[in-house]
Order: sequence, then C-alpha cells, then structure tokens
Amino acid sequence: MLESLTTLAYGFTIALQPQNLLYCFLGVTMGTLVGVLPGIGPTVTIALLLPATFQLNPVSAIIMLSGICYGAMYGGSTTSILLNIPGEAASVVTCLDGYQMARQGRGGPALGISAFGSFIAGTFSIFGLVLLAPTLAEFGLKFGPPEYFALMIMGMTVVAYLARRSMVKALVMTVLGVILGCIGLDPITATPRFTFGLLELTDGISLAPMVMGLFGVAEVLENLGVMAKVEVFAGKIKGLFPNREDWRRSTGPIARGTILGFFLGLVPGVGAIVPQFLSYALEKKLSPHPERFGNGEIEGVASPEACNNAAMGGTFIPLFSLGIPSSATTAVLLGALMIYGLTPGPLLIKNSPDLFWGVIASMYIGNILLLILNLPLIPLWVSVLKIPYSYLSSFIILFCLIGAYSLNNSPADIAIAVVFSLVGLVLKKFNFEPAPLVLAFVLGPMLETALRRSLILSDGSFVIFFQRPISAAFILFAVVALAAPLFSKTRLGSGLGEED
Repeated sequence: MLESLTTLAYGFTIALQPQNLLYCFLGVTMGTLVGVLPGIGPTVTIALLLPATFQLNPVSAIIMLSGICYGAMYGGSTTSILLNIPGEAASVVTCLDGYQMARQGRGGPALGISAFGSFIAGTFSIFGLVLLAPTLAEFGLKFGPPEYFALMIMGMTVVAYLARRSMVKALVMTVLGVILGCIGLDPITATPRFTFGLLELTDGISLAPMVMGLFGVAEVLENLGVMAKVEVFAGKIKGLFPNREDWRRSTGPIARGTILGFFLGLVPGVGAIVPQFLSYALEKKLSPHPERFGNGEIEGVASPEACNNAAMGGTFIPLFSLGIPSSATTAVLLGALMIYGLTPGPLLIKNSPDLFWGVIASMYIGNILLLILNLPLIPLWVSVLKIPYSYLSSFIILFCLIGAYSLNNSPADIAIAVVFSLVGLVLKKFNFEPAPLVLAFVLGPMLETALRRSLILSDGSFVIFFQRPISAAFILFAVVALAAPLFSKTRLGSGLGEED
C-alpha cells in the first residue's frame, strides 16, 4: 500500500504538468457537456475526438479521454433532474426521483447531492484503483491464452446476464458483435473473411464510425421526436447545497451506492448502468417508506449517482490491469490505447508507469475540478438545454460524420457510420441493446487469438480450458450465469430496465 501511495505521488508530478492539467480540464468540461446533452454520450465523444488526439502525447490524450468518461457521469444527472430524460444512459434511474424533486421546488438540493455524492464516490474509486489495479496486474501475469479466453467468455456472459431487457437479445447482440469483429483479414493466414469482395472491408470495420452510428446518430434521430415535446424545468433553481436533513438521509445511500458500484464495476462486462439499477432497488428495499420512491426521495438520487460514478472508476481496473473493457466506453478507450501503441494488460503498469499513474492522479484532480465547476455552471447547462434540440441534433450529426471521415480520410467510414445509425435505430425499435455488440466487437479478435493460441498449445484439444484452475473457474461461472435463468423466473436486474 505504501509503495502504491508513493507511486501515486509520482503520478501527481505528471498530472500537474501544465499541458496535462489543461487536457484534464478540457476532458472533464467536455464530459460534463456531453453528459448534459441527450443523444451524445462519452462513447461517441471519445470516438469523435480520437483523430484529434493522434498528435498528442499518449499520456495527455488518455487523461483527456478519461476525463470525458467520468465527467459525463456528473453531467448526466443535470438532464435527468431537469428534463426527466437521461443525458447519459448511466443516469436513467436519477430521473425517477430527481425530476420529481425539481417539480417540488427542490431541484437545487437534488443537483447538489448528485454532485457531492459523485465526488465522494469518484474519490473512493480512485483510491480503490490505486490499491487494486497493481495487485490485479500481478495476478494477470499468471494468465496465458486459455485464461484470457475464459475471462472474455465470462465477461460477455455477464453482459448478457445483466442485460436490462432480454438476456436472449443480449446474447444475439454479443454473437453479432463477434461476427462483425471477424470481418477483414485472418490474423494468421491473412485471408480475407466476410469482406464480400469490398476492398474497404479488408482492414475490418472501424470502431469509431460504428460507435458514432450506433450511439450518436441513432440516439439523436430517436430523440428528435421526444425532445421536441420536452421542456426544461422552468422553476428557479435555488439552494444547491443540501441541508443537514438531506445529508442525514443521503450519507448511508451514498456509502452503499459507492461500495456496490465500485465492486460491480470491477467485473468485466458490467459497466456503470446495471449497478445504478441495483443500488436504487437496494435503497428502496432498505427504506422504511419504499412507497415514497419515485415521488421525490433524495435517497433515490444520492445512491444511484454515487453508484454510477464509483462503477465508472471501477471499470478502469480491468481495463488497465487485464486489458478487458467493461463497457462500450472503455472498449473505445481500449482501442485508443492500441492506436497509441500501448498494450493494456498486466505489463502496462510496468512498461508505461507515466501513463498509468499520471492518469490515476489526473482523475483525482478531475474530480475536484468537476465539483468546483458543476454547481456554478448549472445555470449555463440549463441555458444550453434550452437551445432547440433540432439545432443541437444537426450539429451532433454533422460532427459525427466529420469525425468518422477524419479518422482515415475515407468516405467508406462515413458509409459505415450511416449504416450503423440505421442499424441502431432498428435495434432500439425492437429493444436490442447495442452495448453488448460493441463490447463483443472489440473483444472478438482478442477472443479468437486467445482461442487459437490455446488450441495450438494443446494440439487442438479443448480440455486445456478445464485443466487450468483459473480458466476452468471463469468458464464455470459463465455456464452458471447462462443456466441460472432456466431455473428461476426472476433474474438479477430484471424488471428494473422497464423504467428506462
């Protein structure tokens, strides 16, 4: 522990360099803005900014992109409370009680407890990252191809098991994502696969245009009809600092939400959305007055907001330590690290200490910046939300298409973004979640490589996955997760997604 704190101090010497401070500030500010704006989240923004970061130092680039990740968690609550529409998917539960508090004239305390709860949870998750990531990286050094294959199978299974809607639909999206990840040249024989004779698909489908289509353009098009009918809460926002009674009622929920979110964020594939639903359900169960939830209970804002921020911090641990993303956002970050020539995994901390410890230190600085910025800037965010959504949506779509083109200066990437925006609309129409698709798309090539290496080691025998204790445990967990719904009518997280 003492060694970790010493190296964290070294990280602060990197994070406090003027250029890194600037990019941290830019990251958290943009993150808050995209969290506020419905229809464009951190996943799309990171993909959009990737081409602009190619000329940056990798440390500065990841500091900025990470700031967008956790900054969006702060900003998403503003839209949830004032519009009853989550600006970021991980803030959907905040709508239930946050908007009702605003209607009762308590929008200020709702926004305030959201900001303070987010800061407390974010700070806790950073210290958890400092303590657990090096340990998990050391554990990850024991991993060979069979262990990585089994871990990725488990992660994809957990995504499907904790799907907010249908587990079957999530599995379909996972399989589709793996298939899409196979498009391009075979990694061993260099033979084109699933390219249908199109030269543009030889290198596979680019991640950034796909994400912009699925999460950006599709989300904007879906929101056009909804946002045209929504008005920003017109009441005066006052009393941003929660009173003593608010703190008394919120302290326990913030603590429980923080711990629950952080440890669920550690599980590859869980992300920050499902933990928020679970934290809300937990507070409702523990409350002596569960019938009041949904009518403006401050506990219903404090716990989920702490939970999603802690979970976001937790997702960085498997990303940095094992090279396994836990959400669509961290999947894009994984792609960014690879573009910068870095290999996320057990050796990242050893080979790139500047990046690892600099990013962690910047996250603490970013959380302080967010707390300072969020409360004073709430009137500004409200003004932004009053801009007609038809204008905002036009700019969002334009930036997405420009960003798709600028990645490789290829018109084919614009076509990919357009195609996946239509795919995204169809998926939303039939209640399919796009996040498992993106996760599987990123993990698919890694999964295939680990599988083929494992079979080479075992002369083609699948027994190797059960001969090693770690890989056997991961596969057993995946099988149990897949089989559990067959023996139970209710499933962890089921029914809660209907609030979305």
